Formats: sequence, structure tokens, C-alpha cells
Amino acid sequence: MLQDTTNLAAMAEALSRSADYRVLRRLVPRPTYQPTIGQDCRTGILLDTETTGLDHAKDEIIELGMVKFDYTPDGRIIGVRDVFSAFNEPSAPISAEVTALTGITDEMVAGHRFDDAAVTSFVENAVVTIAHNSAFDRRFVERYWPVFEHKAWACSMSEIDWRNFGFAGSQLGYLLNGAGYFHQAHRAVDDCHALLEVLAFELPTTGSPALALLLETARRKTLRVWAEQSPFELKDSLKRRGYRWNDGSDGRPKSWYIDVTEDAFADEIAFLRAEIYLRDADPRVQELTAFSRFSTRI
Repeated sequence: MLQDTTNLAAMAEALSRSADYRVLRRLVPRPTYQPTIGQDCRTGILLDTETTGLDHAKDEIIELGMVKFDYTPDGRIIGVRDVFSAFNEPSAPISAEVTALTGITDEMVAGHRFDDAAVTSFVENAVVTIAHNSAFDRRFVERYWPVFEHKAWACSMSEIDWRNFGFAGSQLGYLLNGAGYFHQAHRAVDDCHALLEVLAFELPTTGSPALALLLETARRKTLRVWAEQSPFELKDSLKRRGYRWNDGSDGRPKSWYIDVTEDAFADEIAFLRAEIYLRDADPRVQELTAFSRFSTRI
């Protein structure tokens, strides 16, 4: 068996050197490690949830997966500290649609409850939380565990322009394949292990791992510009420019809005004044950082 494995590895290595083949290796989760005393590192959390629906105000988390990892100040992953995986029985039966999407059944979650103290303890010493759709996951976990409100957050799906680095898209499966792996995800924590390898992948032209770029992007301040009371007939112009609609049900303005960098802010205001309001309007502007971005609190 060892000989067979060695032969397969040699064949895979030979194929990978050819431009005519691409080799995907099965993702094997990294084992946990113990950091050495005096090691200069930071600790992060990779997080994924499964829920009963999309409404963070009323739907429930039925699975939480997390991987705690250490990384160097320049964004290179050192190793996995710990792993967390838990189910939670919701207040109503899981719908057939959710079961089809997640593979989670009522029988799997029956009798399970999240240990809130364990979740808080797992997260509290981390300096950043990363999800592959932080706009979704952060809103859910903040409702359950206040510890997440005080963490910096980064989104590996939206805060890296993956297509710019040759990837087919930003879905986790595409990214994992691009990094040279495949996996058969059964649990939320499996996707966390997959995301770890994606973030460890060195991006073309940069020579640095994806995590380094993600952290750099997340640290930047951005500005949310609200196009309140914009003419209805100009909604398509706003949408084409990248504005998103908020229906006001969450307490925020019922309005189109966009998040821009500080460098792009002046151009955005100029666009609104020239193309939307046709006057020197001063739209509502909010400052976002990694500590507030993706949260419902702003």
C-alpha cells in the first residue's frame, strides 16, 4: 500500500509539471499544533454557519464550524490551533429545502444545544474573524454571541478580486480547485479547513499568500454612501454602478447605497451630484472599518 501511495504521488508530481494537466489533491485537514514560546504570531478564526434561512433576525443557526489558526504578521499561516464544530436544534423542524442545501436533518440536530461559554472561549483571544460570506455569517453570530461584535472581520469572498488572479469565480469550490485541492464537505468545519488552504495559497504576481492581501484590504477604511431620495427612474443607473438596495426593514435607510474606498469617495459624490441629484447634494456617509463592516449595527 505504501508503494502504491508513493507511485501515485510520483505520477501526480510528474503530471503537475506538464502544462497539459492539472492535478487536484484531496484536502486533508491540517493537524493542530502547539506554538513555541516567544513565537511572533497572530490568531484568527475561520467561521462558517448553516442556518434555517436567510433572515438573520428570525432564522436560526443549526451548525457552527470554526478553525482557530495562527499566522505571521505578514500574513503567512503557521498552523491550526484548534477546531470547533457543533449542531443546534432549532425551534421548528428544518425545511426540506434547507436539508437539501445543507444535508442537515432534524435527526442530526435533535437534542443539541450550543455551549455559549465554549463558543466565547474559543473566539475571545482571536484578533480577526474570517468567513467566506461575512455579510451573512457576521449578522447571525452577533445575534447569538456578543463576543463577535468586538472582533475585526474580513470576508474572503468579497474582499479579494479572485478573478484578477486567474480564478474562475469566488465560490469556495472554485478557489479550492485553483489552489490545487478538492474536498467533499460534509460539515461546516470542512469548509473552514478548505478556506484555510485557499488563504495559504500564494497569489500569482504577488508572491504572497491570499491571507496577506485579505488582511491588507480588511484594514482599510471604507465609506458607505447612501443615495437617499434618489429618483426612481434612475435606479438602473445606480444598480449598474454597483449600488445595492436596502428596503428599510432593518432600521437602516430605505435607499440605495454603495461602499467605496477613500480614494474613490470624491468621484462617487461627483457622480451623485451630476447624474442623480443634479445639484450639490450632501448624501449620508458612514465610515466603515473591519470592526463594523458586515454588521447590522451600522
